[in-house]
Formats: sequence, structure tokens, C-alpha cells
Amino acid sequence: NNPPYNTGAFRFELTFSRNHPLEPPCATLRTPIYHPSVDRQGRVCQPLTTHAHWEPTTRAIQVLQDLLLQLDSPDPQRLMRPDVARELQERPEEFRRRAEEHTRLHAEPRPE
Repeated sequence: NNPPYNTGAFRFELTFSRNHPLEPPCATLRTPIYHPSVDRQGRVCQPLTTHAHWEPTTRAIQVLQDLLLQLDSPDPQRLMRPDVARELQERPEEFRRRAEEHTRLHAEPRPE
């Protein structure tokens, strides 16, 4: 919902193991995104879904809400791409320009 990502739609996959809810699901972005918390393979730095923080009572909707909040508000402390996080901190205008361009090139049109 927020710039620089609000001009496109992003696909992601939430995968549940056979041991769910004892094990956390795995969130993967299938649409490339220029984001400090998502690596080039689409893996997301999402502490909520790590074994150290996972609670079997956590619902899938909570995982999705956390993911959307994280994508809308990049946190340089949740790192998968240190170079992008550094750019976000040191040159926010350049980060925003690159993220907007990446969104324009890779994201799908947003549904009406």
C-alpha cells in the first residue's frame, strides 16, 4: 500500500510442512522485489516464521499480516540484502527510485 511498492502487485507463496503447526510455514516472494528483507531468490527475513520465534498457535493470517507490514515498511534490521539496506539508510531517494523502477519492471498490475 505504500510507495515504492504500491504501483504493482506481488505474488508470494506460503508453504506449510507436514508438521504444521509445530513447524513454521515458509514465505517466498515469487515476484522479484528490490527490498532489504528479501533476497534474490525470494526468501524473506521474517523472524515470526523462524524456529526460534514460532508458536504453534500462530495463525496463517498473522504470518501474512506480518509479511505485508514488513514489505510496506522496509526495516534495515531485517536483512537479506545488506547492500540494499545500506542504500535505504544512506541514500533513501536512490533506494526509492530503484525500488519503484524494479516494481514497474517486475510486478503485475494491481487489481482494481
